[in-house]
Parts: sequence; structure tokens; C-alpha cells
Amino acid sequence: MTLKLHDDSGETLSGPRLVWNLISGFRRKYLWAALALFIATAFQFIIPLIGSATIDYVLADDPATFYPETLPLKKVESVPVLKRHDSPLLGYVIEMIGGAETVTRNLWVPAIAMLLFAALGGIFNYMQKLAAAKASDGICKRLKDQLYDHIQRLSNRYLDQAQTGDLVQRCTSDIETARIFLAAHVVEIGRGAILIITVLPIMLSMHVGLTIASMGLIPVIIVYSYLYIKKVKHLFTDVDEAEGRLTSVVQENITGIRVVRAFGRHDFEIEKFEKPNTEYRDTSLKLINIMSWFWSVSDIISLSQIGIALIASAYLAIQGSVSIGTIFAFLALMNMVLWPVRMIGRILTDFGKTSVALKRINEILTQPYETETDQITVKPDSPVSGRVQLNQVTFSHGEGEPTLQDISISIEPGETLAILGPSGSGKTTLMHLLLRFYDADKGSILLDGININTLDRAYLRAQFGVVLQEPFLYSRSIRSNIQFGVEAANQTDVEEAARMACIHDAIQNFSDGYETEIGEKGITLSGGQRQRVAISRALLRNPPILLLDDALSAVDNETESSIIGALKDRHGKQTTIVIAHRLSTLAHADKIVVLEGGRITQSGTHKTLTNEEGLYKRLWNIQTQLEATLAAETNS
Repeated sequence: MTLKLHDDSGETLSGPRLVWNLISGFRRKYLWAALALFIATAFQFIIPLIGSATIDYVLADDPATFYPETLPLKKVESVPVLKRHDSPLLGYVIEMIGGAETVTRNLWVPAIAMLLFAALGGIFNYMQKLAAAKASDGICKRLKDQLYDHIQRLSNRYLDQAQTGDLVQRCTSDIETARIFLAAHVVEIGRGAILIITVLPIMLSMHVGLTIASMGLIPVIIVYSYLYIKKVKHLFTDVDEAEGRLTSVVQENITGIRVVRAFGRHDFEIEKFEKPNTEYRDTSLKLINIMSWFWSVSDIISLSQIGIALIASAYLAIQGSVSIGTIFAFLALMNMVLWPVRMIGRILTDFGKTSVALKRINEILTQPYETETDQITVKPDSPVSGRVQLNQVTFSHGEGEPTLQDISISIEPGETLAILGPSGSGKTTLMHLLLRFYDADKGSILLDGININTLDRAYLRAQFGVVLQEPFLYSRSIRSNIQFGVEAANQTDVEEAARMACIHDAIQNFSDGYETEIGEKGITLSGGQRQRVAISRALLRNPPILLLDDALSAVDNETESSIIGALKDRHGKQTTIVIAHRLSTLAHADKIVVLEGGRITQSGTHKTLTNEEGLYKRLWNIQTQLEATLAAETNS
């Protein structure tokens, strides 16, 4: 079930609508929690009523013995004694536990009854908390699944601009903020309402004046809590965003810790961390200061309410207007109402935090999938042969100069295309367009004559085996990394792919062989080993088209020759597109394209380009001279 946190305009819901949508699918659990809470609250009501009735029945014969002799009390006869006909509710409670005579002669009976009702209230309170906890955990698991799934489908343009640490925080701590509110406060909102609705009539039936004295400041607490939450709501956003920036800095530093150490940038990184850390501290302190002020004032109001109730109770008792049992019941019931009402501030605080957290989560959930703007997608039934055509393709990452402009290339099935060009010429971007990480601004890209914009993205990408410029390996075994995308591959297939990538022997030398854990991003492997594991992964997939983005830059010449030889053996079976800076890697290609400034400046075979003035010939001459010089020095 998909959770919807926004209205049709994309705005995050607020107030009761937000809570109602949030608990969708788990409302029955919350209903059970509310029922358990209602029963627990009812048992809590009975306890002070038993105490009140017991006290008054015990004092019925001689209530004056309950007072210090020094107080100028009125005569006993003027003190009202609660009997069943005077207070039906209290009389009924006394009858529940054996009647007035039993209570008067056996005080242990009401004591046991109070303990029993307290235990029953505790049991139902436990059931309420358990139901609310299960519901909140279920909601948050669903929200995490939905958010994680949504992030997988977001466009590369969005992910290029997003901060990793901030995304991680939204998937973890922001959802945890929502979980705390859902577990602790959704049902508690009803508790306060139930208490006021049920307690107030009971207290009014017992004594109107004492009710006003005992509950008079509760509206003040409610209004004060409302004003408080309006003041601090924007601070919750500031604190969350400051924490997101701090998390991003930490994540970036840990990811690049080897670079930091290699360049001796330890002090610089500490200074860089200092700014977001200080911002987070200052914003948090500002919020804490306001929250502390709220709780202090709230305590003063609550204690003042207790003081007013005690003074009023003492005065009315001296006047003989209320019994001791009534005072006991009033103080107990007031305490039951006062503290939950005081918790309105905490509930509103946590709801404010939750609203901000859900707004941040909703900012991701309202981002369109990368497929939402597509035409109707198709999945051809016939196998892909590997014919690729680019027709006057133009693409720009932003509003500046196009990264690629008017690119036209045709690759026949089984051919090898090599792409050469200086950094920033658009080589990698061209690969990304083929995979539809981005869509071309102008022109078209065809796969077997079909515009790739009409192909299902998952289907399209399944036709490619890709080794990106910076190969990413997972913190798993080598075998799991090679099998990524082809989980059903057996060990023989894995080893065959590794042999073609010239990494099998190196793997065998590891203590655990293919089961060797390689750490995060393959940190325990060398750069060349990481590239070869990534090549193995692409070859195991055996796709119609193989994309190699500078995939041999970290391997030595001998290994490079071996890998190229293995790829030549597959010639005619697989279309291959290679990006490289070593011309020895490109020389075997059926066609070579030179990119400069986002445009094709040369195109041909190795033989034709070495005889044509241009970048390719200049680089070939430089590399040939360097190799000759090195060979001469080695021989000498």
C-alpha cells in the first residue's frame, strides 16, 4: 500500500489529515490501542472513586476523628456523607466491592480492589502501547520501503544535485522521528480528550466550585502550548536541515578519508566540519532554550493549579461544604487530567518535529520518477542484435554550452567503436545517454532501429554490460560482486568471466578465493583489480552491447593486451563501445571517433586517423616516441 503524504497539488498534508493518511492500513491496530486505552483510563477513574467513597463511609459515624482537634471545624452533622442515593456513581462503586458495611468493617477489601483495578489498568495500558508500537513500526517500515524504492527510481539529474548525507538522514532519522510520534502520541491525543470529556462531568456532579478551582488553569496550558508550537515549528526545520548538512560533511569525509590523509588535509577537514557543526549546535541550543522556557512556565502553571486546588479544598473543607473523600477524589482526578493536558506541549512538539520530518520525506516522494515523462514504453520480443545509431544528438547538463552537440554515429552489430577525447569532451556523457541516465535534448538514439525513448528503461539497460569510469564494488565477496545482476550464474561461469578479465589467478591467490570479502567500494583491492572485477561482472552478463568507460586505465600494458585479446575473440558476437586514453586500447577498433568540445572532429580507423592531421595523430606520435624512449633506456 502506497503512503500518500501530500494533496493533489503536491503540498504536504498537515494536522489531522496528515495523521489520518499516515496511519492508513494500520487504523485497526490504532482502534484496538484506543479501546485498550479507554478501558485502562476507566480503571484509573475507579481507583480514586473507591478511595473517596471508602473514606466517606468510614467517617460516616464520626468524621471529626479525621481532623486535627485544633482546626475550627463545623460540627460533624454538617459534613455531607456520601451515600448511594447522594452520589449514584460512588454508591455503585461501593456496591461493586461488597457494599458500605463490608467496606467499613474490612478496609482491606477496597485496598485490594484498588490494587486490582490498578493492575488491570496496567495490563490494558501495556496492550495499548504494544498495539501502538506494532502499528508505528509497520508504518515506518512501509515508509522506509517506499522511500528507498522511490530513490532507486529518481532521475540522475536530481541525484546529481542531492547530498548523500541528507538523503541518508531522511531515510533514517526523519523516519525515526515519525515513529516516535506514532508510537507514543497518536493514541495519547485521545487520552487527553477522553480524560477531559469523562472527568469533567464527574467532578461537576460532585462539586461545581471545586471543579472550577481544580481545572481553571487547564485552558491556559492549552493556549500556551498552541502559541509555543507556532513559535518553534520553523526551528524544527532549521535543526533538521542543519543536521542534514552535518551528516553530508561526515559522510563525504569518511568516504574520502584516504585522499584526505594522502594530501595532508586533516586540519582543513576539521575546519570544514566546524562550520556545519557550529550551525547545528547554535540552532539546537536556540530550540532547546525555547523548549526549556516552555516546560518551566508549564511547570509553574501546573503547580499553581495544584496549589489553587489545595487552597480551595482546604477552605471548602473548613466550611463543611465538601467531605474528605470528595477532596481525595478531586485531587486524584485533577492529577489524572493535569499531567496529560500538560503533555499537550510535548505532543505538539513531537508533532511539529514529525511534520517537518514528513515534509522533508515528502520532498523526495513528490520528485518524479525518471520514467514518468516517457512515452508509452515497449519491450521488443525479438533479441537485440546490437545496432546503435545516434542521429544529431545534442545534450546539455544545464543552461550553459551543450556537453554534446550534433553527434551522429552508426555502429553495426558486433562492431567495436572506440571514443577518444580530452577530459570534458563528453565521452562519459555519451555513455550515459545510451543508458538513458539522461535523455537527449535534441536528436534521437536508436537501438536496432527503435528510439530508446520508447523502450522500457529496465529492458534497455539489460541489453548493456557496463564498466563505468569509476567502478563501484559492494562490501561483499568477490563472487557476489561478479554475480551482481546475474545471481543465477554458477561458479564455472563466474570463473570464465574472471579469466577473460585476467583476474582469476589473482583471486585464487587470496586466502578465501572467490569468497574473499573486499570491503566497502572494494577498498582491499588495487585499482586495477577493481577494474577487472567490474569487467568480469559486465562480461558475465553476456549482453548484446558492452560499454567500457576508461575501464583499462589502471591495468598494466600486458594485462591490457590480454583483456583486449579476450574481447577480440568475442568480435562479431557483441557490439563494444570503448572509451580510453591509451591509443593501444583503441587501435583494434573497427571505428574510432574523436570528440573535442562536445563535437566529433575526426572519425575513421586507426590506419586512416594516423595518416590524418588531428588530435589522434598527435597523440599517437607522442605515445610512440615515449614508448621508443623507454625501450631505448631499458636496453641501455
